[in-house]
Amino acid sequence: MGFTQRLRRDWPFLVMTAPAAVLVVVFHYVPTLGNVIAFQDYNPFLGDSAVGSFLASPWIGFGNFMVLFEDPAFWDAVVNTLSITLFQLVFFFPLPVFLAILLNSVVSGKVRGFVQSVVYLPHFFSWVLVITFFVQMLGGAGLLAQVLRQHGFEPVAIMSNPDAFIVVVTAEGVWKDLGWGAIVFLAALAAIDQQLYESAAVDGAGRWRRLWHVTLPGLRPVIVLLLILRLGDALSVGFEQYILQRDAVGRQAAEVLDTYVYYQAIVPQQWGVGAAAGLFKGVVGLILILVANRLAHRLGEQGVYSGK
Repeated sequence: MGFTQRLRRDWPFLVMTAPAAVLVVVFHYVPTLGNVIAFQDYNPFLGDSAVGSFLASPWIGFGNFMVLFEDPAFWDAVVNTLSITLFQLVFFFPLPVFLAILLNSVVSGKVRGFVQSVVYLPHFFSWVLVITFFVQMLGGAGLLAQVLRQHGFEPVAIMSNPDAFIVVVTAEGVWKDLGWGAIVFLAALAAIDQQLYESAAVDGAGRWRRLWHVTLPGLRPVIVLLLILRLGDALSVGFEQYILQRDAVGRQAAEVLDTYVYYQAIVPQQWGVGAAAGLFKGVVGLILILVANRLAHRLGEQGVYSGK
């Protein structure tokens, strides 16, 4: 079938996807050109327009990267970001899989729908509301502290304890996004052929063996895909959640790359340094995706792309 014939056949779909494609181009690909300021001493006031500022700003090569890499605070932010990412990969990433399996095993449709609505709801709360809720529950004047004082115990400062910060932010993420993250896995479970379960049951496989030999293999491609994408965002753990709690636990515990860029680049108007940090994140994320995708191929999974 030629190009003209395919165009006549598929033009309604092209029209439907055109607005989304335009948004991607305008808000993702066009701003990518701004990475050029990572190699400039960029000053937005040198020109009469954005293009004029680009042209008038002097080139300094890798000077912004040298400033970035020589700053100990930058490496502290990198270590904090990677630590939080690894901690959440171990203690958060598997939970939506378990929740999806539990919901899928519920026989009653009404009960399943009610539980899904309850666990989905926190996803639509802002981080301000989520953190406020945790402060009211676990803060120094929160519910847990009041109950401990009433029983003669001295409460522990959980929300302002730097050592507990990584656990707190992970718990906040679990409460907010656990249900939402299970949606993809529920869809993957629905795509598993039910005859596989029936055949396994006929062969004498119990519930746990069906889970191990049918359910988990059916979810494995989706798990691998999402894990690769999560590794690509290893240096992007968020901004609002951390900046809201930064003053309570201190910079050493809560400073991640996104907050570092805000305080060390945007606030002092060092635009080139901020662009260099963003470009560093992108390059590291790309490398992690390529490595994880190659590893997925060796394990027999397709990954993000086939690589052929």
